[in-house]
Amino acid sequence: MNCHDASRMLNAYIDNEVPAGDAVSIAEHIQGCAECRERLMALESLGRLVRGIPYRTAPARLRTTIATAAPQRARSILPMYTWAAAAVLVLAVGGGAAYRAMQARQTAALAEDAINAHVSALMRDGLFDVRSSNEHTVKPWFQGKVDFSPPVPDLASMGFPLIGGRLDTIDGRRVAALVYQRREHIISVFVWPTRSRQAANDLRTVRGFNERHWDHADLSLWAVSDLNAPELGEFVKDFEAAASAP
Repeated sequence: MNCHDASRMLNAYIDNEVPAGDAVSIAEHIQGCAECRERLMALESLGRLVRGIPYRTAPARLRTTIATAAPQRARSILPMYTWAAAAVLVLAVGGGAAYRAMQARQTAALAEDAINAHVSALMRDGLFDVRSSNEHTVKPWFQGKVDFSPPVPDLASMGFPLIGGRLDTIDGRRVAALVYQRREHIISVFVWPTRSRQAANDLRTVRGFNERHWDHADLSLWAVSDLNAPELGEFVKDFEAAASAP
């Protein structure tokens, strides 16, 4: 299943109108493709918007008039349906734009929270609840403390050694924070279950700190550091490759 085939079948997939085999293939593709996952969320948002439009039952007299109207009368109301279709299209386009704007605002707020949490941990010397370079020590430490299992890849051979982890708070919820190092630079990686309100990918620089956001399976990951942008991008690439390895 490629992006072209998945995109062509997304509407039917949402309505449960594709064969079971195709549905499995689409689901597997969406899980690994951020672009198609974003298209799916936009279509689902549009569906919720349309379903949220108030429904009014036509009076019995009007229903009878429409049902018994002569063919020429039916032709005369055709323009009305054309205008109605145009109105729905305008609502759909506007709804999609509003959804993307909401995503952008939510993503910006989460990025700001992640950067603030990183800076706060540095200032109060609170980088670690568990300090270890062993992924088999850090990963199990989170069990029972968060309701998900964060990926904790060993990136020492790539020049990004793991040095520990902690619990932190982003957007009012408890998250896992992994701590890596690059020379004298500290990298915080915040992990929590993904939320559809945020954009699937993001990169920005705020107050001298670089931030990179991406999704991994059903998790949202946010890397923050004063490390330069190209090296932080390299870190994200190595993290994702190691986390995705069998």
